[in-house]
Amino acid sequence: MTGPRTGAPGCPFAAGDAPEYPFHAPDRLEPDPYWEPLRRERPLQRVTLPYGGEAWLATAYEDVRKVFADRRFSRALAVVPGAPRFLPHQPPPDAVLSVEGPDHARLRRLVGKVFTPRRVEELRPRIQRTADTLLDAMEELGPPADLVEDFALPFAVAVICELLGVPPEDRKRFCTWSDALLTTTAHTPVEVRDHMMRMHDYLGGLVAQRRVRPTDDLIGALVTARDEEDRLTEGELVRLAEAILIAGYETSASQIPNFLYVLLRNPHLLERLRDDHGLIPAAVEELLRFVPIGTVDGFPRTATEDVELGGVTVRAGETVVPSMGAANRDPALFTGPDELDLTRQPNPHLGFGAGPHHCMGAQLARVELQIALTTLLRRYPGLRLAVPEENLSWKAGLMVRGMHTMPVMW
Repeated sequence: MTGPRTGAPGCPFAAGDAPEYPFHAPDRLEPDPYWEPLRRERPLQRVTLPYGGEAWLATAYEDVRKVFADRRFSRALAVVPGAPRFLPHQPPPDAVLSVEGPDHARLRRLVGKVFTPRRVEELRPRIQRTADTLLDAMEELGPPADLVEDFALPFAVAVICELLGVPPEDRKRFCTWSDALLTTTAHTPVEVRDHMMRMHDYLGGLVAQRRVRPTDDLIGALVTARDEEDRLTEGELVRLAEAILIAGYETSASQIPNFLYVLLRNPHLLERLRDDHGLIPAAVEELLRFVPIGTVDGFPRTATEDVELGGVTVRAGETVVPSMGAANRDPALFTGPDELDLTRQPNPHLGFGAGPHHCMGAQLARVELQIALTTLLRRYPGLRLAVPEENLSWKAGLMVRGMHTMPVMW
């Protein structure tokens, strides 16, 4: 990959360049140093994606939002064989992330009622009990503890698996499957296919169980929609469960330690939150803006017709990669974009995307993150890293940024 160039305030690429993207391995949670000069001088830049093909990289907020929201930019066309891509595999064409139009609206309606703000708020006491139970066990073992393995990961997995109806004893295997499905270079294509098949077969088995013994969980509701209401194909049913499972835990599991890491590096802000838990909802929104969760942070779209974007004509059939991380640091929208402002209002960040494919579980993720931060700060006012910062182990070769482990004391 192209290495970062330092000391050059202007655009690091010559006109006509199509450098490899990502430009370099992400440095922990730091923003890409190329975002600012590209956004200022060349908000649409040609790039070469890891698994073949060129695309436009959009870095300005308005352009990124337009790619998400404008139906002339198609997700379905971006997953056809031969399309430029980040991953060693393309998402299945019947996955909720791939389909569009009436089929996409139908799939979202089937699960949307589970993730409404009202329904998610009703889940808050149950989510709080999950957090308390895990922290009781962590406290009983005593410090140091691993915030990833002892809390963030089992917390996020437990919440989404309980919602879906996945038995507790089966939940750990999903972490392996999820890493494989979100891999860029950490797994081989053969390994990815193997893990995809294992998860698909497992969820197919849960579907078969619900047909014999109906349940009131989300998988049970999807089976009813398939068998009694004819609103799902069999493939759509399992793919939808897969998408909810992976998207439903990965962001929260990574962002809980990421948020704590950022706050520990800003102790004056951490102290503010300790003193005033009422700031936590706004703080979660600002951390979602500030922390770049993705190593490649926007699924590609393909233009269905010529579209003007960022002063460039994107031709029909060309692919655009919308960078949420770059958009969330755009000074055209955010005053002091590189500052962490826990009271920022308004905060129209794109941490959950926008448009038709806006994250279905955004409200659930918000509640999980709010509960996790509030509970950790209430129970452990002296929470701190148990190892030097340089000894932390960071993920590599995955689409999601985060730590393998985060040893902490209190």
